[in-house]
Amino acid sequence: MGGALVLGGGGVAGIAWTTGVLAGLAANGADVTGADLVVGTSAGSTVGAQLGSGLGVAELYRRQVEPELQNREIRPAGVDVPKILEEWTRLAEEIADPAERRRRLGRQALTATTVSPEERHAVVAGRLPSPDWPEWRLVIVAVEAESGEPRFFDRDSGVPLVAAVEASCAVPLVWPAVTVDGVRYVDGGIRTTANVDVAAGHDPVVVVAPMVDPDFERDVAELSRTARVEVITPDEASQAAIGADPLDPATRTPAARAGHAQGARLAPGLAGLMA
Repeated sequence: MGGALVLGGGGVAGIAWTTGVLAGLAANGADVTGADLVVGTSAGSTVGAQLGSGLGVAELYRRQVEPELQNREIRPAGVDVPKILEEWTRLAEEIADPAERRRRLGRQALTATTVSPEERHAVVAGRLPSPDWPEWRLVIVAVEAESGEPRFFDRDSGVPLVAAVEASCAVPLVWPAVTVDGVRYVDGGIRTTANVDVAAGHDPVVVVAPMVDPDFERDVAELSRTARVEVITPDEASQAAIGADPLDPATRTPAARAGHAQGARLAPGLAGLMA
């Protein structure tokens, strides 16, 4: 099979940074958006859906970096992001079984107090220039809240694109779980932040990951046994631009710009990779 582009999670800052990276690569002779497969998780599902909208990556970048073009976002009230990340780390240390960790987070998500599903739906829908699945293969990862099992949405799943993205972005304890065909779903990032393994069988693979977890390096190493894998994670300047709260809409402009600069710097090493 041909090449794959894997886009990981990382909040609104992650959407902006990832878009900036892709635009910076493309503007400097290393467009990787023509991959046969795009895998999107959480923030990455948003970027993947935007890539299929018909807008070029340069225009998508403008929509992140220019305040007058940015879509409406809401900042979750009363949410302590560092505390939530600490809770996720605690569960990882206390519960060895990944599926049980996912079920625990899913149960917490189902009882959490969040914004209304309608308000959240409007925000996610507003991120997407088109509500239609692209013609090429886009796989969006979410997790069933009660069972902890992953779900891989694509254009053949019969699920609307906006619903798939909304489910993949439903961060437990932050945003409401999303109901699709009677099943409640939460963020695909609780499986792994990028779900790199979904790209198995493709070569080459470019991974753009605003955030990584303990499973990330393992999955990349496994995939690297059979494919050329190029990994892009935030450099020092990008980390500073993303900051401590990737859910803060104010991070979009600086994160996008930092991502663009990083993509431009990395472009010579990736030129022609997805040709």
